Formats: sequence, structure tokens, C-alpha cells
Amino acid sequence: MANATGGRPLIGVSTYLEAGTRWGVWELEAALLPAGYPRLVQRAGGLAAMLPPDAPEHAASVVSRLDGLVIAGGPDVEPGRYGAERDPRTGPPARDRDAWELALIEAALGAGVPLLGICRGMQLLNVALGGTLVQHLSGHAEVVGVFGRHAVKPVPGTLYAGLVPEEMSVPTFHHQAVERLGVGLVACAYAGDGTVEAVELPSGVGGGWVLGVQWHPEMGEDLRVMRGLVGASG
Repeated sequence: MANATGGRPLIGVSTYLEAGTRWGVWELEAALLPAGYPRLVQRAGGLAAMLPPDAPEHAASVVSRLDGLVIAGGPDVEPGRYGAERDPRTGPPARDRDAWELALIEAALGAGVPLLGICRGMQLLNVALGGTLVQHLSGHAEVVGVFGRHAVKPVPGTLYAGLVPEEMSVPTFHHQAVERLGVGLVACAYAGDGTVEAVELPSGVGGGWVLGVQWHPEMGEDLRVMRGLVGASG
């Protein structure tokens, strides 16, 4: 698709909406995003635009102005979204963000806008397509507030393997994962313990380039996944 900026593709990135955020002398509600996300988009050749939670009915209009979309990491998806009872270890719901990002995903899939889900974003993509989540697993977030690393292995012949053909160590912090895959999704990378670490829609399914990764590329130096999105958005 022709990008609206006439140069670098415009990549929207969903954000947090947090109460009691402090900077300088201020403590206010704020729309925020860890700086690694826009920096990764920029380093990969894109132009980053933050997308704070909004009314879901505006999602299609927003997506129509973008060349590509990133659904960022963040809080646990509300279990009711995939028909499950809440596990005591599942975090508090972020209902407005769930509704907004699910609407963004639906709009991107419908319009064929390239889509990358990161951590929560991958999980929400799976839920949007009817999949379910494991609400707690051990070993993927060992220290609170500290990113760990582990190896992920690509599935040959997939979109992800075309971007990153080798097994590699990735920055990771999550305690939930894909359980049942959503309709049309295929697993395209696994951790050593068998956890699904990346999902995608095969070429032509869902209208375009669609990939989700369980890890946090914005916390590392490898640009290949984001370059894949930016390249598909150009």
C-alpha cells in the first residue's frame, strides 16, 4: 500500500493509559509507551505514532490512516475474553485497552494492514481469532521487572523463519502464553519447553502480513522482525 508519509511507513503502536504517572512536578493520568517501541520502529525505517486507548468504534478510521500496526506488550488479557475463569495469578483487567486493541486488530485484519503483536499483542491476536491462553506458566519471567532471555526456534517455511532462520536468544518477560491457537493461526516458533513463541497467519490469510511474537524485540538489538513489518508496510 502507498504510505501516507511519502517516505517512511507510518506505524501505529498501541499504548498504556496509566493513572498516577509522575514526571517533574506532575502526577497525572498519562498515555505512555516504553521508549524501546518507537525507537525500534524508527531504527527499522518506520515513523512511529502512539495510539492511546480510544472508543472501539474509531478503530477502523485510525487503522485506515496507518501503513502498519503494532499491538504492544502490557497487562494480562481479561480471561472472560476467551471464555475462562480468572486464575488468581492473572493480573487485574484492563478492559478499555482490551476493547480498543481488539478493535484495532479486527480493523487491521479486515483492511489488510500489516500487523505485529508483541507479547500481550500476540496473545490478544490469538484471542481475537478465537484462541485461548494459558494463564500462568513458570520460567519465562523469573524476576519481577527484569527481562530474561531464552532461545526460540523457528518453524521452517514460515514467515518468521524467513525473517529469522536460525535459533536465537530473545529478551522475554511473560507468564502467560498461547493455549489453543486462534482460527487460521499457525505456530512459527517455539521455546525449548514447547511454549509457542510466535504465531502468524499464512500468506494471504486475513488479507496481509500478520505476525505475533511472545518476546520483546524492543528490548534487544535485532531489527529483523520490525524490519519485516516496516517492509510490508511500505
